[in-house]
Amino acid sequence: MSDSARSSTSSGVGFMGLLTILFIGLKLGHVIVWPWGWVLAPLWLPLAVSVSAILVIGVFAAIGFGVVALISSLQPRLTAAEMRRRRK
Repeated sequence: MSDSARSSTSSGVGFMGLLTILFIGLKLGHVIVWPWGWVLAPLWLPLAVSVSAILVIGVFAAIGFGVVALISSLQPRLTAAEMRRRRK
């Protein structure tokens, strides 16, 4: 099999996994006295940041759509008869 035909897949523990293992070891070795929630933070923190970013983007999008809807509702609407009169 040639080198170009092989696919390179990454398997194993990533940076956050290694950081979690390190924090657990330090906690069990009584080197740090953090609560378990912070020791396990490398597992849940990326998800929390992602969800927070999605929520913030959603809030800004909702505000933007609300402003657009408000502006369009303030513009006068023409009836069919008024549109015909304006065309003449």
